Amino acid sequence: MSEFIAPPCLGQIEVLYQDEDILLINKPSGLLSLSGKNPLNIDSVHHRLVNMFPSATLLHRLDFGTSGIMLVALNKQANGILTKQFQQGMIDKTYTAILFGDLDDNQGDIDLPIAKDIDNFPYMKICHQTGKAAHSQFTVIERRVAEHRFSSATTRVSFVPLTGRTHQLRLHSQQIGHPILGCDLYTNSKSQQMASRLLLHATRLSFTHPITNSRQHIDCPCPF
Repeated sequence: MSEFIAPPCLGQIEVLYQDEDILLINKPSGLLSLSGKNPLNIDSVHHRLVNMFPSATLLHRLDFGTSGIMLVALNKQANGILTKQFQQGMIDKTYTAILFGDLDDNQGDIDLPIAKDIDNFPYMKICHQTGKAAHSQFTVIERRVAEHRFSSATTRVSFVPLTGRTHQLRLHSQQIGHPILGCDLYTNSKSQQMASRLLLHATRLSFTHPITNSRQHIDCPCPF
């Protein structure tokens, strides 16, 4: 089991959209999506939301260090319909990340299956024998050269995960030799120290509204 104790998160949850059935929120980096078993990890997105919206249920999670948009159901009907959309791959997600180094290509696909690393919790690993299919697409937004000989080039990318595996974008980035800056698990000798937080942000979510049946596209500007 993990001995991780989350430090206090001073960042606040921002409500991006609200109606009778759903919430869309901006999760701050450094906040758990769900409270942990350890009572010291009680603070979380869910813990904060149910104090304001007692019927709120999370439909998906973001990693502790990841910020950005999350979709929340406010009643059983909305929860059931949106859960099916997630299961059927009908919800599209876009992330912004800053990667270590200069990528060779302006666009690319990463198709590497992911499995739990049972000997090294909480890590995931690439495993072609037992891993579940994991597919990510990226597009380069901006390239920044190293400012001096002790620094490193970086690349801002837009990620579209076509599957939703645990740690998918973080692990896939490391596997192509360009880990996400600030990542504490999938890193190299420099990338973790180049940012004070994980530079991964959920930028856009597209889904079909569970009641009106209209297609929704909600954006959440990247803070870095």
